[in-house]
Amino acid sequence: MVAISDTAGGPGPSAKVRALHELFVAGQVDAAYLDSVPLRRVVAESWQRSLATGVDPNGAGRHAEALTALEELRSSHPLAPTLPLIRRLLVEDAVDSGGVVVAITAADGTLLWVEGDRQACQKAEAMNFVPGANWSEDVAGTNAPGTALALGREVQIRGSEHYARIVHPWNCTAVPVHDPATGVVLGAIDLTGGSRVAAPETLALVRATAVAVENQLALLRLTRPAVDTDTGTARLSVLGAARPRWQAGGSTPITLTGRHADILVLLIRHPEGLSADHLAMLLDEKDLDVVTIRAEMSRLRRVIGKNFIESRPYRLQEPVTSDLGDVLDALQAGNVNGALNAYTGALLPQSVSPAVGRLRNELIASLRGAVLAESKGSNVSLLRRWLQLPEGREDRTGWKLLHDHAATDPVARARARAHLAGLDAELG
Repeated sequence: MVAISDTAGGPGPSAKVRALHELFVAGQVDAAYLDSVPLRRVVAESWQRSLATGVDPNGAGRHAEALTALEELRSSHPLAPTLPLIRRLLVEDAVDSGGVVVAITAADGTLLWVEGDRQACQKAEAMNFVPGANWSEDVAGTNAPGTALALGREVQIRGSEHYARIVHPWNCTAVPVHDPATGVVLGAIDLTGGSRVAAPETLALVRATAVAVENQLALLRLTRPAVDTDTGTARLSVLGAARPRWQAGGSTPITLTGRHADILVLLIRHPEGLSADHLAMLLDEKDLDVVTIRAEMSRLRRVIGKNFIESRPYRLQEPVTSDLGDVLDALQAGNVNGALNAYTGALLPQSVSPAVGRLRNELIASLRGAVLAESKGSNVSLLRRWLQLPEGREDRTGWKLLHDHAATDPVARARARAHLAGLDAELG
């Protein structure tokens, strides 16, 4: 965001907007009333989102990252290689002109770099506008970088249009930066400062900088050498009782911790990427926080290679095959025999991740359903193979189908009858 008036701490936009803001945060006017007054629609809708998500109008950005976590975010972020360009186009002028702060954010609103006029940066610290702080709209309320990321488009916010009172002395202009290949928002570039920061020519300047950054990203993608992944596609083994393993190309397989295997499975199942918050919830609904997740991701990169995982959101950059994928692909193709051949046991049976547990159960249910459907014909070989697995030993429906099937031989039928009797005795 860009701060203040021409001199930091100067007056915000109009007294009418300030008065309207006070009425809204106090609950004295509603959304319908906002539609009837001359308040910009982008601001009114952002105020409503801020209220709905419980943003404190007396607060501001929060949750500054620990220094080690921040350095990891910076070093792995896609915008890091473009920092010299941004400094040349914006920061150098901000330092010379005075009163202006330049911020670069990640896609989730975390401030990665905050630079510019020294006095303005010091004043911005009073509202926690510092590297590592979260200025997403659902944390800090209406503000240029947070709202630009929420909407996926450029935004200017003036003085009292900010949701948090502490930010009212500032004006800001922010433009999202997109991945030139996928269109995914990578982060935002923001100017925060005095009244001139909210001028149309400032928006044009930040917009041009964002375009230059996207062009540089495209050029870097074309000119960078192929990623060294030890030649060949990486493979993850997560089925059965054996320890989970990772192998990149022809390299020696690496034994993974359970947590790292959980993370890789979830990233494979979510190619669109996962935020740290979402990943924490999938791994443990109660006990994990973002700092822990980022520390785990840092360790995982050291184990498998930093080129495999991209940040913000976390997602796999290189193709990864797995025994789990082999089973799912075979089922998708209707190849039940191939699915049974690939299924060497339950998915990460020791995992306590609720998301991995759900996927484990879905895999078993899908395989079982395909086997039972296939076995209603004349061939019961697939059914007999299923019933020999640990997952099939207590499958009463499967044993009953084997017992009643016309193609079952007398010996197999007798065994099925005995097994059914044992199951019924156990189940009362």
